Amino acid sequence: MTIHTKQILWFDRHVTLACDGKCGKAWGLNNRPKVEFDPNEPDDVAWLADSELGDAPIQPGTWEGGHGKPRDPSQMNKWCARECERSGIFEPGEPIMLPDYSTRHYNQPWKHTEAT
Repeated sequence: MTIHTKQILWFDRHVTLACDGKCGKAWGLNNRPKVEFDPNEPDDVAWLADSELGDAPIQPGTWEGGHGKPRDPSQMNKWCARECERSGIFEPGEPIMLPDYSTRHYNQPWKHTEAT
């Protein structure tokens, strides 16, 4: 996986914004399709893997600080830092570990034997 990075100022701290560069697969934290398992427990969900989805909308309808989803990682912006499910904010010296959407992401993996 290629990791794309950008140095940003985040709450008065210099940090690294990193992403996997797959903007075409980025739905956003609030829009990524998911499976809900228990209507009485709204936190028991799994966000779908990339292979279960087509491409994400070019503009998913969410904005952060006036910034929308970019078309490629060279244009990383506030949407990437606050809304993109494929990115992360890392302190200096912290290892960059990004989410891998090749499999489903379970919010409560201990409840699901097929969860990784």
